[in-house]
Amino acid sequence: MFKKIFNRKSLVVLLAFSAFILGPTIGAQMINPIADVRMDAISPSKYILNNDHSIYKLLVIAPKKFVKVLQPLVTHKNSVGISTELVTLTEVYDQMYWHGRDEAEKIKYFIKTAIEDWGIKYVLLVGDFRLMPVRYCYNADVNSGFNEPCFISELYYADIYDAEGNFSSWDTNNNGIYGEWFGDVAEDSDIDLYPDVYVGRLACRNKIEVKIMVKKIITYEKNTYGKEWFNKIVVVAGDTYPESINPNWTGNEGEENTLRVLENMTGFESVKLWTSDGSFTGTRDVLYAVNKGCGFLYFDGHSNPFRWSTHPPNDKDTWIEGLSVLSMSRLRNRNMLPICVVGGCHNLQFDVHLGKLREDPFYYFTWISECWGWKLTRKIGGGSIATIGCTGLGMTKEDKESFSGAGDFLEPTFFYEYGTNGTHILGEAWGKTISDYLNEYPIDWETPAAWDYAIDAKTVQQWALLGDPSLQIGGYLR
Repeated sequence: MFKKIFNRKSLVVLLAFSAFILGPTIGAQMINPIADVRMDAISPSKYILNNDHSIYKLLVIAPKKFVKVLQPLVTHKNSVGISTELVTLTEVYDQMYWHGRDEAEKIKYFIKTAIEDWGIKYVLLVGDFRLMPVRYCYNADVNSGFNEPCFISELYYADIYDAEGNFSSWDTNNNGIYGEWFGDVAEDSDIDLYPDVYVGRLACRNKIEVKIMVKKIITYEKNTYGKEWFNKIVVVAGDTYPESINPNWTGNEGEENTLRVLENMTGFESVKLWTSDGSFTGTRDVLYAVNKGCGFLYFDGHSNPFRWSTHPPNDKDTWIEGLSVLSMSRLRNRNMLPICVVGGCHNLQFDVHLGKLREDPFYYFTWISECWGWKLTRKIGGGSIATIGCTGLGMTKEDKESFSGAGDFLEPTFFYEYGTNGTHILGEAWGKTISDYLNEYPIDWETPAAWDYAIDAKTVQQWALLGDPSLQIGGYLR
């Protein structure tokens, strides 16, 4: 399992007043990130280690109780050329004893060291928020209409370095509040946000769910290549913002975004489920399309952790539901598993749990046992192989004064990365999409919270991947 490859001394023993003082267990081996580095394709503005000579490509971090059931995945990954190392949380905390203010920062420091000493490219975190720490980001203005004080940011674990190559804590004012942007300027400014590694999470709550996901990933990578069903994409959308609410909201925004997606997926058979033409009238239409098999699935509309819905054209009072946590039980697509990208709010808010009761309307359905994105991903006998979406309020161009960007740019760009740019590793498509967004919408940290630049930052900060970041999209040629 975990092999200590750090060959410098990691224990300093001093004799003073007849007492032994233990030094850092891994800090002595920290390598200057500027040494032996190159400009990497993840971000042209970031320095990271040259991964061409990596010892391991994939780092898996998990609670000790999951180690045995994860071993088949490690074996499989090594067999397909993704050299993999599995490390327990206990080992991470022991190795990072002298680094990090809390458990999440210790994990981030360990990832940093694994980049520099092992050359890792992908990080898979295994465990839900109770088993694998999360970082909450505080990018919101509570006096504005965006009353969401914080949200989970998995990008925190991927953005290891700042623009100068130093460790990025996301807490530049050092007050224990991360990604803080509440005032006229960002309290935590100049966070780089570009991914330095590609991070995904299996938000497993128990060994059964780990076994489910290990089997799904192995089966997908072994058996998907060359299958006809993979060459199909299903898109589901309607009129996200009816014009009757705001005269500037013309057209069927969700459907327009699906067209941008399909433009980048040439060679794929498209199944369009739209409210405007009657092809999408409810959950049954989605179940029928997905159960026939598809390689990709895209939703664009409104949601909460429990369900996804949208409107018919210019009808703010009617909601057409696509899928909910309950209706997913009727998915029967077996091993024909799509990669799902979902536009909406809180689909991937995986810190929901029974007993979490809040009155704030932004927290509807946080008392359920699992969120929409995780239920779809870990579903037995179907669902998705991975799901990408928002852990918090999904922002769109309608939320910005510039009326551009946010999810309307981010989500179609993922399909551009795969369909046009030829990025066929899932985590790379996720990470490069974020980099593409930041290149198009660079952040000005000297502007007020809840304004365009803060929304741009939140757009990428909350965009999470529930799945294996090293997944070969479409499987391996066997």
